[in-house]
Amino acid sequence: MTSPAFLKPARAVTPMAFVRAIAKGYERYGMDPAEALKSAQITPRELARPGARVTAAQFEALSEHAMQELDDEALGWFSRRLPWGSYGMLCRASLTSPDLGVAIKRWCRHHRLLTEDIGLALEVAGGVATLRITENRPLDEAFREFCLVTSLRFMHGYMCWAIDSRISLRNATFPFAAPPHRDAYAPMFTPEVRFDAAQATLSFDERYLALPLQRDERALRTMLKRALPLTILQYRRDRLLGQRVRELLRSRAAEASTAEALAGLLNVSGRTLHRQLHEEGTSLQTLKNEVRHELAVEQLRRTNRPIKQVALAVGFRNEKSFSRAFLQWTGHAPRDFRAQGL
Repeated sequence: MTSPAFLKPARAVTPMAFVRAIAKGYERYGMDPAEALKSAQITPRELARPGARVTAAQFEALSEHAMQELDDEALGWFSRRLPWGSYGMLCRASLTSPDLGVAIKRWCRHHRLLTEDIGLALEVAGGVATLRITENRPLDEAFREFCLVTSLRFMHGYMCWAIDSRISLRNATFPFAAPPHRDAYAPMFTPEVRFDAAQATLSFDERYLALPLQRDERALRTMLKRALPLTILQYRRDRLLGQRVRELLRSRAAEASTAEALAGLLNVSGRTLHRQLHEEGTSLQTLKNEVRHELAVEQLRRTNRPIKQVALAVGFRNEKSFSRAFLQWTGHAPRDFRAQGL
């Protein structure tokens, strides 16, 4: 999991509240968290400090130490232990799936074998896929937030890893009041987070479900040596990014007039947008030209609007620049294209 496919935060962003939840897990089992905290270089004073944060590396070291020492990958959340290797079993059970949709359904089904305290389900409607957690018994308030957040983050991270693509989230909801560290939720999930909801959910574009899994058993063994970054770090590449950019350029052209504005609609930075498109073998300008070409052809075939109006409608400043570009795209001038019914 040291691959550059993950974006590693350079500062401490993980809430100390999650560290305290792990310490509570030790308390539940009558054990001392001192060695686990020491392994993560977290002092008792820092642990008690309101508003404190830890780095991804610290949280990874703490979590791994605690899961092995407690022999509980759920860290005390559930009514029974999830022995070390439980989530690896879920990963392995899903790995042979033909696509992500099947993998998620297998994950949800096999999760019931580990615990019935919560249930996971995938729902699809209106082009949106939603992963939903049902709490089948009241979770201890000391663990509830950490349990629901981590369950969704680990599954989201595994999904991204399995298809080798960032899965950009539409929104996330949580069935508790906004915590003091609510600002940590945007980098963990998406800026579109709602609290005091009925259930914990993640929603994303349904088309990700059709993407084939890209990993094999060997890759899984390598990942499981350091699986915890899946719950902490954002995956970088997005295999649907080009499609999503196309859609925004077509449907929200006025709002997506610049790279920065478009990046804002996608919840990424302008630099990240350009880099990810480059990794897909394309560019923003190429996609703009393709969308303009498609829209221009539609306008010329389906309407009698003057060429100047068509040029403005598809994003050109004047008829001359549009005609020059259209000639390059099709080998025909716009008027000839329309007249010949091409």
